[in-house]
Amino acid sequence: MNPGLLALIIVLGVIVLVALIIVIWWISTSNKMRREIVKIDEASSGIDVALTKRYDILTKSISAVKGYAKHEVEVLEKITKLRCPGANSSIEEKNEFAKTTGEALKTINLLAESYPNLKANENFSNLQAQISEVEEQLQASRRVYNSNVSIYNQDIDVFPGRLVAKKNNFTKKVFFVADEEKKADVKIDF
Repeated sequence: MNPGLLALIIVLGVIVLVALIIVIWWISTSNKMRREIVKIDEASSGIDVALTKRYDILTKSISAVKGYAKHEVEVLEKITKLRCPGANSSIEEKNEFAKTTGEALKTINLLAESYPNLKANENFSNLQAQISEVEEQLQASRRVYNSNVSIYNQDIDVFPGRLVAKKNNFTKKVFFVADEEKKADVKIDF
């Protein structure tokens, strides 16, 4: 075989191999980013489930406190008129709903302090335990969501993944953020 032809075949083989490696890397990186988007959507759904459960508990709380505090019930009834965010809601809408329902939970806790008989009521005690459980689930869902968003945002922001992200129009996702008042220092007086 001609040495020039053999060199040409080797060069072409190397070029094809490099091109194949680049195509495989491109496809695997693109698929990885798509899987991360699915994980973000799944985590967002987890937030929806926790927010819906929180909303359901709040509506049940209204009937538990009606007999104890007529004027405070108005605040809670306003919460039941809110539309629970659906799967197509943005993370900002979910965050706003979480903030509003969180304020309602504060009202329920204040009612329990103001009306000792309410606090002693078994149904109300069960509701408070459920609220605590739902809050923990919501926090866990937020952490999972934010962790997935962080991984995804890093992957689309760092070279060479940025090339794939730009070509496929992948954009950064928004983190679920805490309420401003929850970021403040807690003052404890004894």
